[in-house]
Amino acid sequence: MEDLSYRIPQSRTVAEQVPGPKSKALDERRQAAVARALAPGLPGYVVDADGGILADADGNRFIDLASGIAVTTVGGSNAAVAKAVGAAAARFTHTCFMVSPYETYVAMAERLNALTPGDHDKKSALFNSGAEAVENAVKVARAYTGKGAVVVFDNAYHGRTNLTMAMTAKNRPYKSGFGPLAADVYRAPMSYPLRDGLSGPEAAERAISVIESQVGAENLACVVIEPIQGEGGFIVPAPGFLAAISTWCRENDVVFIADEIQSGFLRTGDWFASDAEGVIPDVITTAKGIAGGMPLSAVTGRAEIMDAPGPGALGGTYGGNPVACAAALAAIEVMEQADLKTRAQEIETIIRDEFAQLSAFPEVAEIRGRGAMMAIELIDATGRPNAALTAAVAARAKAEGVLLLTCGTDGNVIRLLPPLVIAEDTLRDGLQVLVAALERETAHQKVG
Repeated sequence: MEDLSYRIPQSRTVAEQVPGPKSKALDERRQAAVARALAPGLPGYVVDADGGILADADGNRFIDLASGIAVTTVGGSNAAVAKAVGAAAARFTHTCFMVSPYETYVAMAERLNALTPGDHDKKSALFNSGAEAVENAVKVARAYTGKGAVVVFDNAYHGRTNLTMAMTAKNRPYKSGFGPLAADVYRAPMSYPLRDGLSGPEAAERAISVIESQVGAENLACVVIEPIQGEGGFIVPAPGFLAAISTWCRENDVVFIADEIQSGFLRTGDWFASDAEGVIPDVITTAKGIAGGMPLSAVTGRAEIMDAPGPGALGGTYGGNPVACAAALAAIEVMEQADLKTRAQEIETIIRDEFAQLSAFPEVAEIRGRGAMMAIELIDATGRPNAALTAAVAARAKAEGVLLLTCGTDGNVIRLLPPLVIAEDTLRDGLQVLVAALERETAHQKVG
């Protein structure tokens, strides 16, 4: 994998004591000023980022295998994105598109309409966050069909707002204590090949049976699904599952919504995870990697569906902010010019190469994912999810300068989301630290 140019050294270096004094002082300020629910995972406070490295206030450098949860696809301070942000901000930082419009909003909608799956006529609406995009996609589907029910899937994650909390499967930390939640949301079984052993068509038949018997197509506005589940455990459905669900939706006047907020913009080695099976969603939601770190999200769909809500029915004060739109247009250009599609595929090859030895570990139930969206599911000696081992491995890697994220409804999955611009040596070093951490922690658990 060819290295790109970087502004800061692409190597990890961690002092004996982390956090250092500057980060410790900052964390004391956080505890006094910030709500306790916002508890950072990294001990160091970041002051600089570039490529695959995060640098903290005390001079430590961490290998970033999280990308701010799949956001900094083109790096934490991409020069082209930073230049576009500066130029846009120097002209105007805000007007509200619904009040006084501007070209970059229109240009971003045009790019989304061209990039998303399918060659049908499309339209887009821009928002701020992934959860906001999902909420608006549901609103559009309800307006188009005249029906109210929403179907989501086991292990799904769609956000933290009231409706998206109801759509999200995992209780803690996302839903507990925050009810009552939005009504008319129903859950169907997801294809989970490791656990259910079903083919894609078999898993789809099971899900459709639940939908038909418990909801009914005549009541159903939309099915919302992550083509590869994110927080739920990077679960890749069996081939044919997505296509079968999409076909059923089309035959039953149900809007098929692909939530590509985490899996979109080349994260999986395709522009969108739906592309791998040739699935063409009616509506697609995007965010995270869309704008190089600036807050932006979108709903893109068939023109007749997107036009169902009347004038003024969609919007928001900050949705499609001009600075965020400029950042997104620049980030997409970087993705194309740097051929990050190929780079994501190369990252998968490197990850599978470094993880080849893990097949001998009985604690490793599965290595799965696509592109730069990869995961390891860990189990105990009885085959049950091993959340304790997962947390211990992530903590040990972090102590050695590698930032990892965990996920899964059972908390037993390590997920990898490196920036697509990470250097190969940096990536391999981070993966080797992870493998060593897994070796040490499994040995420690056996002794314990």
